[in-house]
Amino acid sequence: MIWLAVFWPALGSPASAAAARAGQCPRPGTLGTSRTLAVDARTTPRVGLKSFPQTLRLADHEVVLTFDDGPWPPTTSRVLAALSQECVRATFFLIGRSASARPDLVRRIAAEGHSVGTHTWSHPSLKRIKPDAAVAQIDRGISAVEMALHGKATTPPQTPFFRFPGFEATPATLDLLQSRGIVVFGADFWASDWNKMTPNQELQLITGRLDAAGRGIILFHDTKVQTAAMMPAFLRYLRDHGYHVVQ
Repeated sequence: MIWLAVFWPALGSPASAAAARAGQCPRPGTLGTSRTLAVDARTTPRVGLKSFPQTLRLADHEVVLTFDDGPWPPTTSRVLAALSQECVRATFFLIGRSASARPDLVRRIAAEGHSVGTHTWSHPSLKRIKPDAAVAQIDRGISAVEMALHGKATTPPQTPFFRFPGFEATPATLDLLQSRGIVVFGADFWASDWNKMTPNQELQLITGRLDAAGRGIILFHDTKVQTAAMMPAFLRYLRDHGYHVVQ
């Protein structure tokens, strides 16, 4: 059993997780993080309806916020500030090369209570490179993030979450990750923030998709200027429309 919120020590049950949340946010009226969710890699090795037949066990109006491709100081810092303001915790899938270049920012992400997953070393399509190179991308990315976080370049990650660049998995890499007990995250829907748009356009797009779906794992990129600019308004939308953030 793997805890999604691995930064809290010695969490053994949902009850203890609830106790750990008490007093997490001192500011009244914030969105907050409503609960943590346990993920069992043995029974739920892959989640996200865009890629797989199952997703996380979420109730209506519950969302999991995820961010890819960081860390990138100008924008990741703004995303972190917006999340902190609303006492919201997310999951960041970091590129190993960027983590190596900015270990202080990686440590800040973890210190502020977010979960840290991996996203390969340099973001290639793992479908389009040789199998040995794909494994090396996975392992080097994990090692780089572990080094940034803990000062030790190990390949078994302390937070065993991985997302494929472009969701481009292969049967061999899926089997490899499952054999290691690493949960593969897809997404249930996304903000399409790789496309050029204004913050308001992105807000309208993602809230429309969210209201249509009612729940799910949402994919953003913390490297995108419009996403960083839009995030405070999006979190206010969640708060004002009765949504709950799950970590």
